[in-house]
Amino acid sequence: MVVQSEAMLEKSLINRLEDQGYKYIEIKDEKELNQNFKKQLEKLNNIELSEEELERILIHLDKGSIFRKAEILRDRYELKRDEGTEYIQFLDKENWCKNIFQVSNQITMHGKYENRYDVTLLVNGIPMVQIELKRRGIELKEAFNQINRYHKHSFKGLFNYLQIFVISNGVNTKYYANNRNSSFKFTFFWTDKENKKISNLDEFTDSFLEKCHLWKMITKYIVLNQNQEALMILRPYQYYAVEAILEKATSTNKNGYVWHTTGSGKTLTSFKVSQLLSQNKKIDKVIFVVDRKDLDYQTTKEFNSFCAGAVDGTDNTSSLVKQLSGTTSLIITTIQKLTRAIDNEKYEHRLNNLKDKKIVLIFDECHRSQFGDMHKKITEYFNNIQYFGFTGTPILSENANNLRTTQDLFGDCLHKYVIKDAISDENVLGFSVEYVGRYKDKNKNQPDIEVEAIDTKELMESDMRLSAITDYIINNHNAKTFNGSYTGIFAVSSVPVLTKYYELFKSKNHNFKIATIFSYGANEEDDGSDEHSRDKLERYIADYNVTFGTNYSTDTFNEYYVDVAKRVKDKQIDILLVVNMFLTGFDSKLLNTLYVDKNLKYHGLVQAFSRTNRVLDERKKQGNIVCFRNLKKSVDEAIKLYSDENSLQTVLMKPYSEYVNDFNKVLTEMMEKTYEVGEVDDLESEKEKLEFVSRFRELIRLMTRLSVFTEFDFKDLEISEQKFEDFRSKYLDLYASTKGGDRNKTSVLDDVDFEIELLKRDDINVNYILDLLKDLDKNSSSFPKDKKFILDMMSKEVTLRSKRELLEKFIDNNLVNINEENDFESEFSKFIEAEKKEAVYSLVQKENLKEEEIAEVFEEYEFSGKLKKDNIKASFFTKPKLKEMREKVAYIGHQISSIVEMFTW
Repeated sequence: MVVQSEAMLEKSLINRLEDQGYKYIEIKDEKELNQNFKKQLEKLNNIELSEEELERILIHLDKGSIFRKAEILRDRYELKRDEGTEYIQFLDKENWCKNIFQVSNQITMHGKYENRYDVTLLVNGIPMVQIELKRRGIELKEAFNQINRYHKHSFKGLFNYLQIFVISNGVNTKYYANNRNSSFKFTFFWTDKENKKISNLDEFTDSFLEKCHLWKMITKYIVLNQNQEALMILRPYQYYAVEAILEKATSTNKNGYVWHTTGSGKTLTSFKVSQLLSQNKKIDKVIFVVDRKDLDYQTTKEFNSFCAGAVDGTDNTSSLVKQLSGTTSLIITTIQKLTRAIDNEKYEHRLNNLKDKKIVLIFDECHRSQFGDMHKKITEYFNNIQYFGFTGTPILSENANNLRTTQDLFGDCLHKYVIKDAISDENVLGFSVEYVGRYKDKNKNQPDIEVEAIDTKELMESDMRLSAITDYIINNHNAKTFNGSYTGIFAVSSVPVLTKYYELFKSKNHNFKIATIFSYGANEEDDGSDEHSRDKLERYIADYNVTFGTNYSTDTFNEYYVDVAKRVKDKQIDILLVVNMFLTGFDSKLLNTLYVDKNLKYHGLVQAFSRTNRVLDERKKQGNIVCFRNLKKSVDEAIKLYSDENSLQTVLMKPYSEYVNDFNKVLTEMMEKTYEVGEVDDLESEKEKLEFVSRFRELIRLMTRLSVFTEFDFKDLEISEQKFEDFRSKYLDLYASTKGGDRNKTSVLDDVDFEIELLKRDDINVNYILDLLKDLDKNSSSFPKDKKFILDMMSKEVTLRSKRELLEKFIDNNLVNINEENDFESEFSKFIEAEKKEAVYSLVQKENLKEEEIAEVFEEYEFSGKLKKDNIKASFFTKPKLKEMREKVAYIGHQISSIVEMFTW
């Protein structure tokens, strides 16, 4: 059987696109690309352009970043002529069929290196979609990495107007927006309306690359994020939800709701539908309704990041009334302010003319306040109203508690994307749930009792139990959060219990920053304590002020809330104690652990758990849930309700024992060829090296999962910790061989993602090593052993390997001459400076460079992190030929960055 090659895959794709109406055009290089652009632009605008006018347009298009270019693409260009001004459009955003769709392949571009691109889709002569193909069986990530290389090496001119990338090996196909800083985690499969993946390239071509659909994705469903200056493209479930609401709002008078699981990007979806509805001439006002003041601020900020000035936040009721009675088409407000506005007689005359206008309400969460009187008042006030809601956890008949369901209030569900879909697509993470703590009835000599069977308040709130739980969290929090790389929330049953926990954390020895926030009532019941809950919170805010240098109080509760949220998101608070706050609506990617000592059910449980499951990086494999009550039955019921009967294994991570079995199985496969560490050095072929890298990479992925379990013990694995670390060093050696700056050598490992971030240890860094070095006693009998320990540790840590030889030289030649401990830092600084000068001098001599010019390059790189190629070129005494120049500049740049990395301490 012949495996389909890249060339065969490419030809098949082009034929399929031609069948869809794309016109094939052969374009060899940038010159032919620009000439084709001129012809298509003339057709689109029904105009003839001179070469001088084309040059002016190309200069205009060459401005700014990729983000700025995306704005230029969607705008018009004022072409000034003697007879008047022509307004040139690059895209017809209203009529897709008037745009000109072409396909080309193997276009060659010259940048730092020469690259030929697989298949390019052009709209009006501008490259809009780049498709990178790999033959079947090749990891899709290699195509992603290759496009990243194109960014560095050759994308320029009109290729900087690419909007979408597609990567495929024929069997798997994904798409993503042109964002240089994106990771592979933000590449997406396309699906049908039922969330069934369309991964085959032929099927993807027929659905996603169909001309009308592609035009719609480029003109409507790419969002320009102003804050990040990045392009964002909607995922398929977001697209289908927006399309469903648009169809309902413009063709019917019915309402509806969207069920998209928490964490799947609801804000972006709701922004896009609100924006498109507000641009519809048949709709007078779009009002986006949130449930709390903090969400009002947060949503306004996010909406305006998607489109600058999209909304003007409403600070109070009178400003809301001004917007409602004015020309503002898109308004964000809280349900409370909107209710006050329509309920207050003094505003009635200003809002009367609004009652009969076409109003669309978008509710950000249709499972909270919408079930009260406010929802009824708002929807009955307007005569020509439609309303749509978003929720990750709708109220269904099973958990309605005799209240109305989401469907009763909003009508049909227009699109559904449940938690198992999101986890399967890797758009959110699954949960690793651990149940900690069993209790025995000592008097009756019975076996362990399930915690939920213990209904004695006295036991559940006993000082002994709460103290043990506090100790557990202190002892295990670093393991759960990878030594503070992430943060945690601790949800407890009541304010009195929270205050006990807070005092316990305060009294114990640890380095964690603890904060708390909770609501209090003006006339709350007496709980028997000497202090009102507001007074307690006042004391805790005072602690917070001391820790962070702030000046909040309960009188500035809202400002305190916003500051706490910001510090949790910025990883400044290690553990936040709450009762109910922050368990819904709060979104922080750096939050990975939830400790639970309270009863949760159904939507409350899923909402709380979902605070932890935002996708971030390779190390964040799941949301960690640590339950100090037996919530297993509630967890199973909630997941079944909000997914289906068979989704437990998808949503919940496997137990510890299964990950151990998985690890040992992969280990056995790896050791069939490399049983001893030294055998890695004997691997001769690239295929064998790739096999080892793939197997060990899977081991470090599994180790990342295993290490967060409380019961993790290396003794459960069929390899010693020392041997695993030794294999780790060999893995890093292979990684280093791909980063060596060799100008001539290429390797199949070049495009392999080693997922190096999984090997980083936040507790082993430069400061840690220097502290060990200070304590190194050259007169001690353990000196050789202690020295070896430090150097071995550096070999195993990604960020320290390049510094190992340097440190060894310092120990051998300089440390022996240091007599006083306080001389250490100055002696070490002198050593580093001298060695750095020697390294720079050696580079200058070896490559025949001008010393002053190269010194400026170093200075700029150390200051800004940028390598200025023109300055590197200016440092050459002898100017190389063009091809040699590109290679030499790249090589010198690599050497400079390596030297700076080595001597940065």
